[in-house]
Amino acid sequence: MLKSHGNMKLSTSSVVAGVLSFMASSISSAGGVGGGGLFIPILTIVGCLDLKTATSFSAFMVTGGSIANVMYNLIAKSAKFGGKTLIDYDIALLSEPCMLLGVSVGVVCNLVLPEWLITIMFAIFLVWSTSKTCSNGIEFWKLESDRHLGTRNGYGNLENGESGEAKSLEEPLVSMEGKESPRFPWKKLVVLIMFWFSFFIIYLLRGNRYGQGVISLKPCGIEYWALSLFQIPLAIAFTAWILRKQELIACQDPNKQGVKKLIFPLMALMAGGLGGLFGIGGGMLISPLLLQVGVAPEVTAATCSFMVFFSSTMSAFQYLLLGMDHISTALVFSVICFVASLLGLVVVQKAIKRFGRASLIVFSVGIVMALSAILMTSYGALDVWDDYSSGNYMGFKLPC
Repeated sequence: MLKSHGNMKLSTSSVVAGVLSFMASSISSAGGVGGGGLFIPILTIVGCLDLKTATSFSAFMVTGGSIANVMYNLIAKSAKFGGKTLIDYDIALLSEPCMLLGVSVGVVCNLVLPEWLITIMFAIFLVWSTSKTCSNGIEFWKLESDRHLGTRNGYGNLENGESGEAKSLEEPLVSMEGKESPRFPWKKLVVLIMFWFSFFIIYLLRGNRYGQGVISLKPCGIEYWALSLFQIPLAIAFTAWILRKQELIACQDPNKQGVKKLIFPLMALMAGGLGGLFGIGGGMLISPLLLQVGVAPEVTAATCSFMVFFSSTMSAFQYLLLGMDHISTALVFSVICFVASLLGLVVVQKAIKRFGRASLIVFSVGIVMALSAILMTSYGALDVWDDYSSGNYMGFKLPC
């Protein structure tokens, strides 16, 4: 993929990168994760793009996939959860402010920490997350197998006199009782959009550390850091207000104990921070955490894709307003991921309905995380080796 007069030529590498991106997006969509951990290595290694351009392309590609996910999940209703949408707006409201704050903190840490340390941390965290996700997937698979076995033995046909064991197998890990009615939750969506615009305005005014923004600010000056730090009280205020207004979260951990509301913003803060540090979307990181506290796979995938939509669109708009190159090509890749995500969602949802295996979602997340761990760690290791061979400085750096 060669640069020429502001456009990118169609070549074998660009076609191969597009095909691989299509496959990566279709797999990622099933788990509700963005897929940035796959897109960036594909674009840099196969597509021969520099890391900066690949990162901007990845933001558009994740946005395209998340739009498909949100559209599908807004239309689709789940009979398992009483005909309601699978998106848990309560979890999204509690998590999104801290996730965006965590991304900002993670980006600063990415500038300060040496590349070799980031690569090691990334490998350790993804290996741990992949193992936990696969363990959750195996547990869900066993529960589904027991449920199918009980149904074949006649337990599923019991009405008022069904046994407690059969009933426990049928209960989802997330109870939708007390949730919103089938009507669209406009108020919650408006709150999310308000918060999105609040952070977006801060990013526009502040610009980046090179002074690129809508107003003239000294890069990394007092005003720059004042606007950056303002994100902390803003996120805390939004989260505190939502915690006071929000209903109880009905999900349960695997031991059938209620989950406290505060755990969701804390998980989102950690996922966002790690996502900003490693340069990938927070959806891949918060998905295993939600599964760990007992959120059902279908709800986890739909809710994560909904949250990724807000974070990815913010990144894409920032790249647009700061004058990114090759916008038309980025849009083409975005459309590819949009189509691939729809196809992946349709195929996986049909498989779930046919085989009754929601654990397929968990395994798809595990596959994406395992591939990301291999590709991103290998790519990072090559960068570290190049720095070492070239004698470049490999210690801690200032953020500016």
